[in-house]
Amino acid sequence: MTSDASLPEESLLLRIRRGDEAALSELYDKLGGLVYSIAYHVLQNTTLAEEVTQDTFLKVWNQAHTWDSSRGRVTTWLATIARYTAIDRLRVEQRRQPREQVDVEDIINILGKLSPMDEPGWADERLIVALMQNLPEDQRQVIELAYFKDMSHTEMAEFLSIPLGTVKGRVRAALTKLKDMWSKSAS
Repeated sequence: MTSDASLPEESLLLRIRRGDEAALSELYDKLGGLVYSIAYHVLQNTTLAEEVTQDTFLKVWNQAHTWDSSRGRVTTWLATIARYTAIDRLRVEQRRQPREQVDVEDIINILGKLSPMDEPGWADERLIVALMQNLPEDQRQVIELAYFKDMSHTEMAEFLSIPLGTVKGRVRAALTKLKDMWSKSAS
């Protein structure tokens, strides 16, 4: 096996170990395309692949001391980090995917299809107001902001000072509960 600094990538990694940010930038310029293509191959999404590329190089910065020249080249080590980071991100994204997505805009259409009333306009409105009272306060709040104030998810997150993912989760949970309650009232 060659010495630790015989290849350009190895010298860069040794400099990164010493806290040389310029070396990290050089390594990114040299191998960023490789990392991105590995991430994209796993994720099939440009935005997520870009995020994984950044995460991979952050891991290189924080874990440069874990590379062992006797176990392989820097490019192999980096590709392995990229692959596992992309797989981890894919698992997170798959868990985030709801089993059944329902958009706020579709709430009336969904509820209208299941209407138990003879006069859907007046009766449905009263029923939905009554059903919303059974939602937890945080879920009722996001539905009211979305439907009555016509706020987007991002606007709600800013208005409520909570993360965007929390807003989306509350909306999804509220719509699922409303749909279930509506179905039960139709039975």
